[in-house]
Amino acid sequence: MKNKENGITNSKGPLALLSFNLFIIMVGIGLVIPILPFYVEMFGADAQMLGFLVAVFSFMQFLFAPVWGRLSDKIGRKPLITIGLFGFAIAEFIFAFANGLWMLFISRILAGTFGSALMPTAMAYVSDVTTEEKRGQGMGILGAAMGLGIVVGPGIGGWLATYDLSYPFLFAGIAAVLAGVLSVLILPESYPKEARELAHLEVGEKRVNQFTQMGVALKSSVGFLLVLVFIMSLGLANFQSIFGYYSMERYGYGPQEVGVLILIIGLIGTIVQGGFVGRLTRRYGEEPVVTTSLLISAIGFVLMTFANSFLTILLTTSVFFIGNSALRPSLNSFISKLAGKRQGMVMGLNNSFLSLGNVAGPILAGALFEVNIQIPYYFGAFVMLIGLISTKVWIAKKAKNLQTQA
Repeated sequence: MKNKENGITNSKGPLALLSFNLFIIMVGIGLVIPILPFYVEMFGADAQMLGFLVAVFSFMQFLFAPVWGRLSDKIGRKPLITIGLFGFAIAEFIFAFANGLWMLFISRILAGTFGSALMPTAMAYVSDVTTEEKRGQGMGILGAAMGLGIVVGPGIGGWLATYDLSYPFLFAGIAAVLAGVLSVLILPESYPKEARELAHLEVGEKRVNQFTQMGVALKSSVGFLLVLVFIMSLGLANFQSIFGYYSMERYGYGPQEVGVLILIIGLIGTIVQGGFVGRLTRRYGEEPVVTTSLLISAIGFVLMTFANSFLTILLTTSVFFIGNSALRPSLNSFISKLAGKRQGMVMGLNNSFLSLGNVAGPILAGALFEVNIQIPYYFGAFVMLIGLISTKVWIAKKAKNLQTQA
Protein backbone atom coordinates (compact mmCIF):
# COMPACT_ATOMS: atom_id res chain seq x y z
CA MET A 1 0.00 0.00 0.00
CA LYS A 2 1.30 3.43 -0.89
CA ASN A 3 1.75 6.07 1.78
CA LYS A 4 0.28 9.22 0.21
CA GLU A 5 2.33 11.60 2.30
CA ASN A 6 5.77 10.24 1.60
CA GLY A 7 5.30 8.20 -1.52
CA ILE A 8 6.89 5.03 -0.17
CA THR A 9 5.03 2.06 -1.56
CA ASN A 10 6.43 -0.58 0.80
CA SER A 11 7.81 0.04 4.27
CA LYS A 12 9.41 -3.42 4.66
CA GLY A 13 12.63 -2.55 2.84
CA PRO A 14 13.27 0.74 4.65
CA LEU A 15 12.39 -0.87 7.99
CA ALA A 16 14.85 -3.68 7.32
CA LEU A 17 17.63 -1.21 6.51
CA LEU A 18 16.80 0.94 9.54
CA SER A 19 16.88 -2.17 11.73
CA PHE A 20 20.30 -3.05 10.32
CA ASN A 21 21.54 0.49 11.02
CA LEU A 22 20.39 0.40 14.62
CA PHE A 23 21.78 -3.10 15.01
CA ILE A 24 25.21 -1.82 13.91
CA ILE A 25 25.08 1.11 16.33
CA MET A 26 24.05 -1.11 19.25
CA VAL A 27 26.74 -3.66 18.39
CA GLY A 28 29.22 -0.78 18.52
CA ILE A 29 27.89 0.24 21.92
CA GLY A 30 27.69 -3.33 23.22
CA LEU A 31 31.16 -4.46 22.21
CA VAL A 32 32.64 -1.76 24.44
CA ILE A 33 31.21 -3.42 27.57
CA PRO A 34 33.72 -6.28 28.05
CA ILE A 35 36.77 -4.42 26.71
CA LEU A 36 36.59 -0.87 28.05
CA PRO A 37 38.11 -1.58 31.49
CA PHE A 38 41.16 -3.25 29.88
CA TYR A 39 41.44 -0.62 27.16
CA VAL A 40 41.50 2.40 29.47
CA GLU A 41 43.99 0.62 31.74
CA MET A 42 46.58 0.99 28.98
CA PHE A 43 46.32 4.75 29.52
CA GLY A 44 46.65 4.59 33.29
CA ALA A 45 42.97 5.33 33.94
CA ASP A 46 41.17 4.11 37.07
CA ALA A 47 37.60 2.97 37.71
CA GLN A 48 36.43 6.52 38.38
CA MET A 49 37.72 7.66 35.00
CA LEU A 50 36.06 4.65 33.41
CA GLY A 51 32.77 5.80 34.92
CA PHE A 52 33.19 9.23 33.38
CA LEU A 53 33.87 7.63 30.00
CA VAL A 54 30.67 5.63 30.23
CA ALA A 55 28.62 8.58 31.49
CA VAL A 56 29.81 11.07 28.88
CA PHE A 57 28.35 8.91 26.08
CA SER A 58 24.83 9.01 27.54
CA PHE A 59 25.18 12.65 28.53
CA MET A 60 25.98 13.67 24.95
CA GLN A 61 22.95 11.70 23.79
CA PHE A 62 20.91 13.59 26.37
CA LEU A 63 22.13 16.94 25.05
CA PHE A 64 21.95 16.35 21.32
CA ALA A 65 19.01 14.02 20.66
CA PRO A 66 16.41 16.84 20.55
CA VAL A 67 18.67 18.93 18.33
CA TRP A 68 18.92 16.14 15.76
CA GLY A 69 15.20 15.42 16.10
CA ARG A 70 14.22 19.00 15.27
CA LEU A 71 16.71 19.04 12.40
CA SER A 72 15.16 15.89 10.93
CA ASP A 73 11.79 17.67 10.88
CA LYS A 74 13.44 20.43 8.81
CA ILE A 75 15.73 18.60 6.35
CA GLY A 76 14.32 15.07 6.37
CA ARG A 77 15.15 11.74 7.99
CA LYS A 78 17.67 10.29 5.51
CA PRO A 79 20.39 12.97 5.92
CA LEU A 80 20.32 12.63 9.71
CA ILE A 81 20.47 8.82 9.58
CA THR A 82 23.51 8.86 7.29
CA ILE A 83 25.24 11.62 9.28
CA GLY A 84 24.71 9.60 12.44
CA LEU A 85 26.25 6.47 10.94
CA PHE A 86 29.33 8.18 9.48
CA GLY A 87 29.88 10.22 12.63
CA PHE A 88 29.64 7.10 14.77
CA ALA A 89 32.16 5.38 12.48
CA ILE A 90 34.65 8.23 12.95
CA ALA A 91 34.25 7.95 16.72
CA GLU A 92 35.01 4.23 16.63
CA PHE A 93 38.13 4.75 14.50
CA ILE A 94 39.39 7.41 16.91
CA PHE A 95 38.95 4.97 19.79
CA ALA A 96 40.80 2.23 17.91
CA PHE A 97 43.82 4.44 17.16
CA ALA A 98 43.82 6.46 20.41
CA ASN A 99 47.22 7.20 21.94
CA GLY A 100 46.00 9.19 24.92
CA LEU A 101 43.10 9.36 27.36
CA TRP A 102 41.88 12.61 25.82
CA MET A 103 41.30 10.79 22.52
CA LEU A 104 39.11 8.23 24.30
CA PHE A 105 36.97 11.06 25.66
CA ILE A 106 36.77 12.69 22.22
CA SER A 107 35.67 9.34 20.79
CA ARG A 108 32.95 8.78 23.38
CA ILE A 109 31.71 12.36 23.00
CA LEU A 110 31.43 11.93 19.21
CA ALA A 111 29.85 8.47 19.54
CA GLY A 112 27.17 9.79 21.89
CA THR A 113 26.56 12.87 19.76
CA PHE A 114 26.20 11.10 16.41
CA GLY A 115 24.55 7.98 17.85
CA SER A 116 21.78 10.24 19.13
CA ALA A 117 21.23 11.49 15.57
CA LEU A 118 20.31 8.03 14.37
CA MET A 119 18.01 6.59 17.02
CA PRO A 120 15.23 9.21 17.33
CA THR A 121 15.33 9.85 13.58
CA ALA A 122 14.84 6.15 12.90
CA MET A 123 11.80 6.12 15.21
CA ALA A 124 10.40 9.17 13.44
CA TYR A 125 11.02 7.37 10.12
CA VAL A 126 8.92 4.43 11.33
CA SER A 127 6.14 6.85 12.24
CA ASP A 128 6.30 8.28 8.72
CA VAL A 129 5.96 4.96 6.91
CA THR A 130 3.54 3.00 9.14
CA THR A 131 -0.11 3.35 9.97
CA GLU A 132 -1.16 3.84 13.60
CA GLU A 133 -2.32 0.22 13.72
CA LYS A 134 1.10 -1.11 12.66
CA ARG A 135 3.25 1.47 14.45
CA GLY A 136 3.71 -0.69 17.54
CA GLN A 137 4.94 -3.53 15.32
CA GLY A 138 7.38 -1.21 13.54
CA MET A 139 8.74 0.10 16.84
CA GLY A 140 9.01 -3.49 18.06
CA ILE A 141 11.12 -4.47 15.04
CA LEU A 142 13.53 -1.58 15.69
CA GLY A 143 13.63 -2.47 19.38
CA ALA A 144 14.42 -6.08 18.51
CA ALA A 145 17.29 -4.99 16.27
CA MET A 146 18.68 -2.79 19.02
CA GLY A 147 18.30 -5.55 21.61
CA LEU A 148 20.01 -8.09 19.37
CA GLY A 149 22.88 -5.66 18.73
CA ILE A 150 23.42 -5.10 22.45
CA VAL A 151 23.41 -8.89 22.98
CA VAL A 152 25.75 -9.72 20.08
CA GLY A 153 28.07 -6.76 20.70
CA PRO A 154 29.83 -8.04 23.85
CA GLY A 155 30.37 -11.44 22.25
CA ILE A 156 31.96 -9.93 19.14
CA GLY A 157 34.01 -7.57 21.27
CA GLY A 158 35.32 -10.29 23.53
CA TRP A 159 36.25 -12.53 20.59
CA LEU A 160 38.01 -9.83 18.56
CA ALA A 161 39.84 -8.51 21.63
CA THR A 162 41.66 -11.84 21.95
CA TYR A 163 43.60 -10.80 18.83
CA ASP A 164 43.96 -7.08 19.56
CA LEU A 165 42.06 -4.68 21.82
CA SER A 166 41.60 -2.23 18.96
CA TYR A 167 39.97 -4.74 16.58
CA PRO A 168 36.42 -4.47 18.02
CA PHE A 169 36.39 -0.73 17.43
CA LEU A 170 37.75 -1.12 13.90
CA PHE A 171 35.00 -3.67 13.25
CA ALA A 172 32.30 -1.28 14.53
CA GLY A 173 33.69 1.60 12.47
CA ILE A 174 33.82 -0.40 9.24
CA ALA A 175 30.30 -1.76 9.82
CA ALA A 176 28.94 1.76 10.43
CA VAL A 177 30.56 3.01 7.21
CA LEU A 178 28.96 0.12 5.31
CA ALA A 179 25.55 0.91 6.82
CA GLY A 180 26.01 4.60 5.95
CA VAL A 181 26.86 3.83 2.32
CA LEU A 182 23.83 1.52 2.02
CA SER A 183 21.61 4.24 3.49
CA VAL A 184 22.89 6.81 0.99
CA LEU A 185 22.33 4.45 -1.95
CA ILE A 186 19.16 2.60 -0.96
CA LEU A 187 17.18 4.29 1.81
CA PRO A 188 14.32 6.47 0.48
CA GLU A 189 13.39 9.72 2.22
CA SER A 190 10.25 9.20 4.31
CA TYR A 191 9.55 12.88 4.97
CA PRO A 192 9.77 14.81 1.68
CA LYS A 193 10.09 18.58 1.39
CA GLU A 194 6.38 19.14 0.71
CA ALA A 195 5.38 17.33 3.92
CA ARG A 196 8.00 19.25 5.92
CA GLU A 197 6.76 22.59 4.63
CA LEU A 198 3.14 21.65 5.36
CA ALA A 199 4.02 20.55 8.89
CA HIS A 200 5.96 23.78 9.43
CA LEU A 201 2.93 25.85 8.39
CA GLU A 202 0.56 23.84 10.56
CA VAL A 203 2.69 23.67 13.66
CA GLY A 204 4.87 26.78 13.41
CA GLU A 205 8.42 27.10 14.71
CA LYS A 206 9.73 28.49 17.99
CA ARG A 207 13.41 28.76 18.70
CA VAL A 208 13.94 27.76 22.32
CA ASN A 209 16.85 26.09 24.06
CA GLN A 210 16.69 22.41 24.84
CA PHE A 211 16.07 22.67 28.56
CA THR A 212 13.23 25.14 28.05
CA GLN A 213 11.81 22.81 25.43
CA MET A 214 12.05 19.85 27.79
CA GLY A 215 10.20 21.85 30.42
CA VAL A 216 7.51 22.75 27.91
CA ALA A 217 7.33 19.14 26.71
CA LEU A 218 6.71 17.93 30.26
CA LYS A 219 3.55 20.07 30.31
CA SER A 220 2.36 18.82 26.90
CA SER A 221 0.21 15.82 26.00
CA VAL A 222 3.31 13.59 25.89
CA GLY A 223 4.89 15.04 29.05
CA PHE A 224 3.96 12.23 31.38
CA LEU A 225 5.06 9.61 28.86
CA LEU A 226 8.48 11.26 28.63
CA VAL A 227 8.77 10.95 32.42
CA LEU A 228 7.83 7.31 32.01
CA VAL A 229 10.64 6.92 29.45
CA PHE A 230 13.05 8.21 32.09
CA ILE A 231 11.67 5.75 34.66
CA MET A 232 12.00 2.85 32.21
CA SER A 233 15.55 3.82 31.30
CA LEU A 234 16.51 4.35 34.94
CA GLY A 235 15.28 0.86 35.83
CA LEU A 236 17.06 -0.86 32.94
CA ALA A 237 20.33 1.03 33.48
CA ASN A 238 20.07 0.23 37.19
CA PHE A 239 19.91 -3.48 36.31
CA GLN A 240 22.54 -3.52 33.57
CA SER A 241 25.16 -1.52 35.46
CA ILE A 242 25.08 -3.62 38.62
CA PHE A 243 24.27 -7.12 37.33
CA GLY A 244 27.89 -8.15 36.77
CA TYR A 245 29.02 -6.94 40.18
CA TYR A 246 25.98 -8.52 41.84
CA SER A 247 26.60 -11.88 40.16
CA MET A 248 30.25 -11.83 41.17
CA GLU A 249 29.60 -10.77 44.77
CA ARG A 250 26.68 -13.09 45.51
CA TYR A 251 27.29 -16.11 43.28
CA GLY A 252 31.00 -15.90 42.52
CA TYR A 253 30.30 -15.75 38.79
CA GLY A 254 32.91 -14.61 36.30
CA PRO A 255 32.58 -12.94 32.90
CA GLN A 256 31.74 -16.21 31.14
CA GLU A 257 28.69 -17.01 33.31
CA VAL A 258 27.49 -13.41 33.21
CA GLY A 259 27.97 -13.32 29.44
CA VAL A 260 25.88 -16.44 28.94
CA LEU A 261 23.09 -15.02 31.11
CA ILE A 262 23.10 -11.70 29.22
CA LEU A 263 23.09 -13.53 25.89
CA ILE A 264 20.07 -15.69 26.79
CA ILE A 265 17.96 -12.98 28.38
CA GLY A 266 18.90 -10.59 25.59
CA LEU A 267 17.65 -13.06 23.00
CA ILE A 268 14.43 -13.51 24.97
CA GLY A 269 13.95 -9.74 25.01
CA THR A 270 14.62 -9.56 21.28
CA ILE A 271 11.99 -12.21 20.57
CA VAL A 272 9.45 -10.37 22.75
CA GLN A 273 10.07 -7.04 20.99
CA GLY A 274 10.12 -8.42 17.47
CA GLY A 275 7.44 -11.08 17.72
CA PHE A 276 4.88 -10.08 20.35
CA VAL A 277 4.75 -6.35 21.06
CA GLY A 278 3.15 -5.42 17.73
CA ARG A 279 0.46 -8.06 18.12
CA LEU A 280 -0.25 -7.07 21.72
CA THR A 281 -0.54 -3.34 20.97
CA ARG A 282 -2.82 -4.00 17.97
CA ARG A 283 -5.08 -6.26 20.03
CA TYR A 284 -5.15 -4.46 23.38
CA GLY A 285 -3.73 -0.99 22.70
CA GLU A 286 -0.64 0.68 24.13
CA GLU A 287 -2.05 1.59 27.56
CA PRO A 288 -2.58 -1.94 28.96
CA VAL A 289 0.68 -3.19 27.42
CA VAL A 290 2.62 -0.36 29.09
CA THR A 291 1.04 -0.88 32.52
CA THR A 292 1.42 -4.67 32.41
CA SER A 293 5.06 -4.31 31.36
CA LEU A 294 5.75 -2.01 34.32
CA LEU A 295 4.22 -4.55 36.70
CA ILE A 296 6.20 -7.45 35.22
CA SER A 297 9.43 -5.42 35.45
CA ALA A 298 8.79 -4.64 39.13
CA ILE A 299 8.06 -8.29 39.90
CA GLY A 300 11.23 -9.32 38.07
CA PHE A 301 13.36 -6.98 40.18
CA VAL A 302 12.04 -8.49 43.42
CA LEU A 303 12.28 -12.09 42.21
CA MET A 304 15.96 -11.64 41.32
CA THR A 305 16.80 -11.16 45.00
CA PHE A 306 15.51 -14.70 45.76
CA ALA A 307 17.43 -16.51 43.00
CA ASN A 308 20.00 -19.03 44.28
CA SER A 309 21.04 -21.08 41.23
CA PHE A 310 21.93 -20.52 37.59
CA LEU A 311 18.46 -21.66 36.49
CA THR A 312 16.57 -19.46 38.94
CA ILE A 313 18.82 -16.50 38.10
CA LEU A 314 18.03 -17.04 34.43
CA LEU A 315 14.29 -17.33 35.06
CA THR A 316 14.03 -14.27 37.31
CA THR A 317 16.16 -12.02 35.12
CA SER A 318 14.10 -13.18 32.14
CA VAL A 319 10.92 -12.02 33.89
CA PHE A 320 12.40 -8.54 34.28
CA PHE A 321 13.73 -8.47 30.73
CA ILE A 322 10.40 -9.58 29.23
CA GLY A 323 8.65 -6.72 31.00
CA ASN A 324 11.24 -4.11 30.04
CA SER A 325 11.52 -5.37 26.46
CA ALA A 326 7.77 -5.02 25.95
CA LEU A 327 7.72 -1.63 27.64
CA ARG A 328 10.09 0.27 25.34
CA PRO A 329 8.43 -0.21 21.90
CA SER A 330 4.87 0.03 23.26
CA LEU A 331 5.78 3.27 25.04
CA ASN A 332 7.46 4.62 21.89
CA SER A 333 4.35 3.80 19.88
CA PHE A 334 2.17 5.50 22.48
CA ILE A 335 4.32 8.65 22.34
CA SER A 336 4.36 8.60 18.55
CA LYS A 337 0.57 8.64 18.35
CA LEU A 338 0.41 11.73 20.55
CA ALA A 339 3.29 13.53 18.79
CA GLY A 340 1.25 14.65 15.78
CA LYS A 341 3.31 16.49 13.16
CA ARG A 342 6.44 16.79 15.32
CA GLN A 343 7.62 13.19 15.24
CA GLY A 344 11.31 14.07 14.93
CA MET A 345 11.31 16.63 17.73
CA VAL A 346 9.29 14.48 20.13
CA MET A 347 11.35 11.36 19.43
CA GLY A 348 14.46 13.44 20.01
CA LEU A 349 13.12 14.48 23.40
CA ASN A 350 12.22 10.85 24.01
CA ASN A 351 15.84 9.89 23.45
CA SER A 352 17.02 12.68 25.78
CA PHE A 353 14.91 11.42 28.65
CA LEU A 354 16.13 7.90 27.84
CA SER A 355 19.75 9.08 27.99
CA LEU A 356 19.14 10.96 31.23
CA GLY A 357 17.97 7.70 32.78
CA ASN A 358 21.07 5.99 31.42
CA VAL A 359 23.21 8.57 33.21
CA ALA A 360 21.34 8.49 36.52
CA GLY A 361 20.74 4.72 36.70
CA PRO A 362 24.36 3.53 37.04
CA ILE A 363 25.24 6.34 39.47
CA LEU A 364 22.34 5.48 41.79
CA ALA A 365 22.85 1.73 41.45
CA GLY A 366 26.54 2.01 42.32
CA ALA A 367 25.85 4.14 45.39
CA LEU A 368 23.07 1.83 46.63
CA PHE A 369 25.18 -1.27 45.97
CA GLU A 370 27.79 0.04 48.41
CA VAL A 371 25.11 0.12 51.13
CA ASN A 372 23.70 -3.36 50.40
CA ILE A 373 23.91 -5.49 47.27
CA GLN A 374 20.13 -6.12 47.26
CA ILE A 375 19.04 -2.48 47.51
CA PRO A 376 19.50 -1.62 43.80
CA TYR A 377 16.95 -4.30 42.90
CA TYR A 378 14.46 -3.14 45.55
CA PHE A 379 14.97 0.41 44.34
CA GLY A 380 14.34 -0.72 40.75
CA ALA A 381 11.09 -2.41 41.80
CA PHE A 382 10.03 0.71 43.69
CA VAL A 383 10.69 2.93 40.64
CA MET A 384 8.69 0.62 38.35
CA LEU A 385 5.76 0.53 40.81
CA ILE A 386 5.78 4.33 41.03
CA GLY A 387 5.66 4.36 37.22
CA LEU A 388 2.75 1.89 37.23
CA ILE A 389 0.67 3.81 39.78
CA SER A 390 1.38 7.14 38.06
CA THR A 391 0.39 5.67 34.69
CA LYS A 392 -2.90 4.36 36.05
CA VAL A 393 -3.69 7.80 37.48
CA TRP A 394 -2.70 9.53 34.22
CA ILE A 395 -4.83 7.18 32.10
CA ALA A 396 -7.85 7.69 34.37
CA LYS A 397 -7.40 11.47 34.24
CA LYS A 398 -7.05 11.41 30.44
CA ALA A 399 -10.22 9.34 30.09
CA LYS A 400 -12.10 11.72 32.37
CA ASN A 401 -10.98 14.73 30.32
CA LEU A 402 -12.16 13.04 27.12
CA GLN A 403 -15.56 12.36 28.66
CA THR A 404 -15.81 15.99 29.76
CA GLN A 405 -14.94 17.23 26.27
CA ALA A 406 -17.52 14.88 24.73
